[in-house]
Parts: sequence; structure tokens; C-alpha cells
Amino acid sequence: MATLLFVMTGASYWTLKDGTRHATGYWAEEFAAPYRALTKAGHQVVVATPNGVVPTVDMMSLRPEMAGSAQIALDLEAIIRSAEAIRRPIKLADARLEDYDAVYFPGGHGPMEDLCVDANAGRLLTAALPSGKPLAIVCHAPAAMLATRIHGVSPFTGYRVTGFTNEEENAVGLGPKARWLLEDELIDLGVDFTKGEMWKPYTVVDRNLFTGQNPASAAVLSERLLGVL
Repeated sequence: MATLLFVMTGASYWTLKDGTRHATGYWAEEFAAPYRALTKAGHQVVVATPNGVVPTVDMMSLRPEMAGSAQIALDLEAIIRSAEAIRRPIKLADARLEDYDAVYFPGGHGPMEDLCVDANAGRLLTAALPSGKPLAIVCHAPAAMLATRIHGVSPFTGYRVTGFTNEEENAVGLGPKARWLLEDELIDLGVDFTKGEMWKPYTVVDRNLFTGQNPASAAVLSERLLGVL
């Protein structure tokens, strides 16, 4: 069975352009759905965060209207509560790609605060691309790709990628408040950004890179990962 590294945000807020802090963290579904699918298949998950802080769940993602129903919200909460790995994260600085069979970055707005400028996230991503190991990144987590730039150049340039879109950010009311938008920054990075319908599952595979557009894409992404592990 495989061992997967889940690289997660350690941020509990996202700084908006007016300097206010928007409470956030990781999005429940983006951790819970892949965690459940992968561990149910017998795979092991290790969580890494900047400085080894215990990740904060975005409480908005556990609201029934956001999760899809009251029962789904309860199910997500139960998965998170039962996940020992998320309560005992390792330091991202200590994570070595050679110890894992695949790497997964869940989203939430948290990565827009910390992983986007985290040198250890950049190091791991830069090593993962040529390794051939499956690398899966969903929703806002492609923000971590911005940390791979050296003198303005990223190894992700030219890769087909998706992520949370400008339309989706505007639809939740945060687009006008953001210091920058993920879709814009990824395009500036030089990726071939593609997208599907708002809120619908949409995933893209380019070589060993698997990306998903939004929370609904996390479960589909984990199925694709299962297919190659």
C-alpha cells in the first residue's frame, strides 16, 4: 500500500486587500473526501504543515448549506475527528519526497495566505514534478505553485492546470476584496489554465500533475489518484 503526503495550510485567516483578516483554513471536503477514499483503500496518509501546526478547518465548510446537507456536514466532521494524521502533522520543512508515493495539496483559502510564499512547499513541488510521482492539487491549493518561482520562472510553466476560478471567487463575494486572484496569478505564472462550470467537478491531468477546480473536484481527484497508485 502507498503512503501519501497531504500538504496542508497552517493559516487560520486570509489577509484581504484592506488589511482585514478573513477567517479560513482548509476546506473540510477537500481533506475529508480524499482522506476517506485513500485510507479506505488501505493507503496511509501523513499530514505536513508549515511549522507542524495543527490545521484549522474553515468552519464555513461545515455549514450544511455549504457541505450539501446537514448529514454530509456531520459526515465530514466525523471523518476529520477520526483522522489521527491531522492532529499530529509533521513540519513541512522535514518532509522528504522520497518517503512518499504521492503528494496531495487540499485547498481552502488558507494556502492563499501561507503556502503561496512557503519555500518548503515550493521545494517539494519542484521536486515532485520530475519525480513522476502523482502530485494532486485542488481548489485554492495551486497557490502553492507561486512559491516555486525562481527569478520569475516556475517549473509549472506550460503545464495544463485548473484551480478556483475568478468567477467562483466573485460568486462567494471575495473576488473584489482579494489582494490577488488565483486564476490571474496562475496565468501569470505561465500555466495553461483551463476551467469548467462553476461549482461542478472539473479535473485536469498533465503528466503526473492532477489538479481540481473546486471543492466538488476533490472526490474525483482522489479517484484519479487511486487509479494510479
